[in-house]
Amino acid sequence: MPVFVVLTIILVVFLLIILASCIKIVPQSQALVVERLGAYIGTWGVGIHFKAPFLDRVARRVTLKEQVVDFAPQPVITKDNVTMRIDTVVFFQITDPKLFAYGVENPIMAIENLTATTLRNIIGELELDQTLTSREVINTKMRASLDIATDPWGIKVNRVELKNIIPPAAIQDAMEKQMKAERERREAILRAEGEKKSTILVAEGKKESAILDAEAEKEAAILRAEAKKEATIREAEGQALAILKVQQANADGLKMLKEASADDAVLQLKSLEAFAKAADGKATKIIIPSDIQGMAGMVKAIAEVAKEG
Repeated sequence: MPVFVVLTIILVVFLLIILASCIKIVPQSQALVVERLGAYIGTWGVGIHFKAPFLDRVARRVTLKEQVVDFAPQPVITKDNVTMRIDTVVFFQITDPKLFAYGVENPIMAIENLTATTLRNIIGELELDQTLTSREVINTKMRASLDIATDPWGIKVNRVELKNIIPPAAIQDAMEKQMKAERERREAILRAEGEKKSTILVAEGKKESAILDAEAEKEAAILRAEAKKEATIREAEGQALAILKVQQANADGLKMLKEASADDAVLQLKSLEAFAKAADGKATKIIIPSDIQGMAGMVKAIAEVAKEG
């Protein structure tokens, strides 16, 4: 193969390599900071871009996604001179690639140092109890301070969170004892409330039982009284009915005698039979009318004559 052909092939390959290096495709959520001969010429966004060979270069590839940085615990001193360690988590996003590329040498280190100093300033104005119970307030103050401070660097701080607040060992022991005492107090309160409810339930049960017993006794007494009343009424009705029947029988007898045209002797005999029946009873004294007495003497005389004959 001639030398000219070989050189041509090498030149074409070299040109293709140079052409390929001049084509840049920027993906989503990224940006390229481009320089020409060391001077900033622009920021390339999403899409295809071409740069001049040997003159232009990509100075920095910047991600536009939200980023999270977890910083190591920082020693801070509270207003009441208690030293504790607090680690923070910062959520930030690059909004201006040019400022991010040229604003500060090491942005992450700058954010870490700025976070530490801001945290010390805020905690220094709070006492220990306030620090432990004011996480949300501290987070809000830190986010506002960091957002203002990082704005010249093309960075927006979206959120700051206090991950851990680590007080001294002595204070941790005291806090654990206090929490244990609080748990025991709540347990005692719950136990007392349970016993109180149990006692109330037992008392209510006894009360309900007594009420039911009283009502049952009341109903039983009412039923007994009604039964006695019913028996008395039935007995009175029976006696009244017996009297009515006796009177009806007497009336019927008198009616029959009247219909039979009985004479005075028969009537006196009937009267005598009635007193005889009365004498069979338990009466201790009987008054017999004079006409019946005469009739009785006549009957006795007739009986004697009959015996002589």
